[in-house]
Amino acid sequence: MKFKVEKTDAEWQQALTPEQYEVARKKGTEPAFTGAYWNFEEKGAYSCVCCGEPLFEADTKFDAGCGWPSFFQPIGTDSVVYDEDSTYGMSRTEVMCAKCGAHLGHVFDDGPQPTGRRFCINSVSIVHETDKPKSK
Repeated sequence: MKFKVEKTDAEWQQALTPEQYEVARKKGTEPAFTGAYWNFEEKGAYSCVCCGEPLFEADTKFDAGCGWPSFFQPIGTDSVVYDEDSTYGMSRTEVMCAKCGAHLGHVFDDGPQPTGRRFCINSVSIVHETDKPKSK
């Protein structure tokens, strides 16, 4: 896939923490119940940690009991893209930022209505608007 924001591995490593780089750029997973947002309940939007693209709204977040932030839909139909993931002997659908290709997590068909979907997202792949650096 071609993305609007492309950087070298070295540029991503400079821009991100080691954990953010491992999860968002190398398709890792943070341990369950350890991320900043799995039990975070502030209103507002969540954006991609790599490029700042808005991805999810807090009013679509729900407690799935899985240990990762879960949302029933992305902020827009074109804010995320999908790819089949067959690692670890499982068949899953990977969710990535449509702007830069950052690995966000996976989507499952066991979420609440109105969509029935559960976007299971790594906290280190997103940033809540209250945690964004303030511009001068």
